[in-house]
Amino acid sequence: MMRTLAKNRATLTKFLIEERRSHPDATGEFNELILAVAQATKLIAHAVAKGALAGVGDDIGSINVQGEGQKALDVIANGIFVRTTEWPGVVAGLASEEMDEPRLVPAEYQRGKYLLVFDPLDGSSNIAVNVSVGSIFSILRAPRPGEDPALEEFLQPGTEQVAAGYAIYGPSTMLVLTVGRGVAGFTLDPDLGEFVLTHPDVRVPETTQEFAINSSNSRFWEPPVKRYVEECLAGQTGPRGKDFNMRWIASLVAECHRILMRGGVFLYPRDSKDPGRAGRLRLLYEANPIGMIVEQAGGRASTGEVPVLEVAPTSLHQRIGFVFGSAEEVERIERYHREPPEDDAGMDVPLFGVRGLFRTAD
Repeated sequence: MMRTLAKNRATLTKFLIEERRSHPDATGEFNELILAVAQATKLIAHAVAKGALAGVGDDIGSINVQGEGQKALDVIANGIFVRTTEWPGVVAGLASEEMDEPRLVPAEYQRGKYLLVFDPLDGSSNIAVNVSVGSIFSILRAPRPGEDPALEEFLQPGTEQVAAGYAIYGPSTMLVLTVGRGVAGFTLDPDLGEFVLTHPDVRVPETTQEFAINSSNSRFWEPPVKRYVEECLAGQTGPRGKDFNMRWIASLVAECHRILMRGGVFLYPRDSKDPGRAGRLRLLYEANPIGMIVEQAGGRASTGEVPVLEVAPTSLHQRIGFVFGSAEEVERIERYHREPPEDDAGMDVPLFGVRGLFRTAD
């Protein structure tokens, strides 16, 4: 019975063909690129599944352009994305978290009309502990189709994306995709070898009682972020009048997927830990594609102050503060940034209060 149900669902290929029918002038290159990306995620899912058997979570002693140590699977996943997407002749160039500069399509391949920007393996530090990881991608139009792109041509705001998505490698592999007409989720059927449409209209729940933030950085947060978190922690007796749960997975894909499925808000805000950085997450291949997905699903994506998709990039690996999730929570955080700072003495609950073992006498 379950197999029959799976076979009766639309595959990713069928979904894309139906989308193409609404664009009579389409050449098929866009669908070809999406299917190439999907093929890359299938290959990465297979490599992730090997885990410690193949040593994919091992450090390899190299440092990427971000200054981060690379895992074996970081390099493997990047190579898979490059090999799978550059040969069909639908991209003019690629850019990745793992590459210092954009990659031009080799001379033997045709250059297409799209640019592909991606994080081949988000959350790779989680591999060793068998926690979900993922891949994130963004598709932009090449300003000069068929020609080698200049670096500046990749620096497009998120509003210019024609598609975005991520794959999550967990108990099942899912591909979550937007082509600008809502968000659809596809689950990889290991028997068919196909992504099957299982979540046809993903929507971020409007209200939530969950938030995700790395509280170890609390001493570096700006006052509006401290205010928001402290109000959540105050629970039913605080100004929000309800209890919140706090989550933190340290995988952007996993955090986004949880929010799409059951609501919540994610905060990785700008802070004072490293004054030279405007944030931790990368704008082009993390915040922009996740932001497009969230907003297409009815949520909101922000720097904490302004819509993230409207930010004009200035460099390929630019970092930014990022807040996304249920719209009313993100709007509240933005409002707190606009309001004058509250007097610390007015805070009802300290973020992490220190309590003695014995109560002092009155």
